[in-house]
Amino acid sequence: MAHKKTAQLKLKIKLRAKPKTGWGGRRAGAGRPRKDGEKPLMVGLGLDRRPLLAKRFPVHVTWRINRKVWSLRSGRLPKVLKDVMYAGEKKGFRVIHYAFLNDHIHLIVEAVDKVALSTGMQGLGVRVARAVNKVMRRRGNVVSDRYHAKFLLNPTMVKRARNYLLTNAFNHYRIVGPDPFASRVAVCVPRTWLMRQVV
Repeated sequence: MAHKKTAQLKLKIKLRAKPKTGWGGRRAGAGRPRKDGEKPLMVGLGLDRRPLLAKRFPVHVTWRINRKVWSLRSGRLPKVLKDVMYAGEKKGFRVIHYAFLNDHIHLIVEAVDKVALSTGMQGLGVRVARAVNKVMRRRGNVVSDRYHAKFLLNPTMVKRARNYLLTNAFNHYRIVGPDPFASRVAVCVPRTWLMRQVV
């Protein structure tokens, strides 16, 4: 006797989606590594921006020099670099103090905003490269494209930065007293109230 076929029940049940495993899809940390070394941000996470630079705050800048360049404290380089610092002022940007180490430069600068700081450092880098390459009779990169900038937010920070430029040579070369390759007087007249307190 043949069995009679019955209609199959069709229940409308929402099934839970199966979690993705293995290859494919967006994963934390996936993709090409960023050039700046930071991890890529996931969607929905806030971006912590650096504080904006106000024109009332001086900036302590540290600049690395190409290893193929001579020591900045030898020969004619200190003289030509000093001339560059005095010629480095432009609209919204000025160098107030400097200190030359063997392979890096410390600066205290004033800038009206982050854009002025960036363009001012870029222009100063071009001047430094031209001056150094002319003395060394070479071509190529001299200063790093990146620099470390620390905003000086109060008189104590400004005084510490100024003292650091004058005495940092002791940490590197055991030179007692003010560094002969650091500015003792301001390169140009500072315009910020904080900088005028220590000059």
